[in-house]
Amino acid sequence: MMIAIREEDLIDSVADALQYISYYHPMDYIRALGAAYEAEQGPAAKDAIAQILTNSRMCAEGHRPICQDTGIVTVFVKWGQDCRLESARSLQEVIDEGVRRAYRNPENPLRASILADPAFSRVNTKDNTPSVLHVEMVPGHHVEVTVAAKGGGSENKSKFKMLNPSDSIVDWVLEMVPQMGAGWCPPGMLGIGIGGTAEKAVILAKESLMGDIDMAQLKARGPQTKIEELRIEIFDKVNALGIGAQGLGGLATILDVKIMDWPTHAASKPIAMIPNCAATRHAHFHLDGSGPAYLEPPKLKDWPKVEWAPSKESIRVDLDTLTPEVVASWQPGDRLLLNGKMLTGRDAAHKRIQDMLAKGESLPVEFAGRVIYYVGPVDPVRDEVVGPAGPTTATRMDSFTKMMLDQGLLAMVGKAERGPAAIAAIKEAKSAYLMAVGGAAYLVARAIKGAKVVGFADLGMEAIYEFEVRDMPVTVAVDATGTSVHNTGPLVWREKIARERLLEGA
Repeated sequence: MMIAIREEDLIDSVADALQYISYYHPMDYIRALGAAYEAEQGPAAKDAIAQILTNSRMCAEGHRPICQDTGIVTVFVKWGQDCRLESARSLQEVIDEGVRRAYRNPENPLRASILADPAFSRVNTKDNTPSVLHVEMVPGHHVEVTVAAKGGGSENKSKFKMLNPSDSIVDWVLEMVPQMGAGWCPPGMLGIGIGGTAEKAVILAKESLMGDIDMAQLKARGPQTKIEELRIEIFDKVNALGIGAQGLGGLATILDVKIMDWPTHAASKPIAMIPNCAATRHAHFHLDGSGPAYLEPPKLKDWPKVEWAPSKESIRVDLDTLTPEVVASWQPGDRLLLNGKMLTGRDAAHKRIQDMLAKGESLPVEFAGRVIYYVGPVDPVRDEVVGPAGPTTATRMDSFTKMMLDQGLLAMVGKAERGPAAIAAIKEAKSAYLMAVGGAAYLVARAIKGAKVVGFADLGMEAIYEFEVRDMPVTVAVDATGTSVHNTGPLVWREKIARERLLEGA
């Protein structure tokens, strides 16, 4: 007997799941992050994890996005062969309708980040469709669906290589992870796909990220397969790199390693690695023809009792009276609380500024003496000034940094590290780069007390805003001398971890 899966049931289930994962972390992630917080010894990393945990609980309570980047939707479907879709539309179209409804939900609108014509005009589709769909036909009377929303910052750090059959997987991973920097917002997890063909390895890596975090349980019982031994070895060796939360140096860079494999050609060993960020988002449901799926909300009491508050060492900064002398006084790792007015801008705004300057055109705003925040916020609801507004990856603005500093910009705020050219420009201008915590978008947004568009309104979330902030938490990541905590912090912790392991083995 064929089971009819109603179009509307699938649409509703996908829409509900995407709303659910926008504000509820998977609880396995929260438990693992809570354990990492307790164990963490690095002050900056511990503060970052506290922000992520506090943000997570706030989002669960307020039903607002964990991160301003509400992701590209990826859907894995295992379709039971005894089921039929009761619809005149394709499965892609039905699932995309669920995506559309989720992202346009007026109670919790999610940021539309998907662009059509990716090589050329890059026009926003306005509803975050289409999704990336993977379908497998399997025996059975029901349909299994896994829905994920993957942020661009972590997706951009994906790695792939056709290894020689004799090459070491562990060596390749340890070579790649430092190259990923911190733009993927650690601590998260690594998904690894081994074998098959090039595209199969990448799909395996992505699918592996849909599993529960169980590294603590695996270590407690001990590995039973070669793959489990490999997971543990990679987990321990990656964390020994000392990269830490947000790349600031510490014990917890990853919370788990997931590996899926597939038989491959005798001449090949394809391998792909995809990180999942601090805004880990995925949900699983099944349909059997009886109606839409229901996802049980987690209990707020299950969140760790962690309430982030500014440290006593934090320095309050008045952005409205900021001077180059004050900027030059900041030291690497200083924690600041920003107050006053700052401008925003990211990829599209920077490119337009570059084009306007090349044509000799006047800019819509004056950047001299100002601070810019790399952000693309979610639309506000109810009494919000702005929706979740966490930082975007700063390295994408590296090629524009000297140009912006030449306009008199005093400092920049973003997430993760800066590249050598940007650091050189910062040093030359005696400017500074400040890091906000990726994965704490709702918490950061609470510090924003005013917001208005002051330039490039047609760019939507990429427009230039003027934010008025009160005690917005940031860390001095690159100071006026060009010293970067993303270079110094992990190095210190790598050496510290190595010494401690040496003592343990003695």
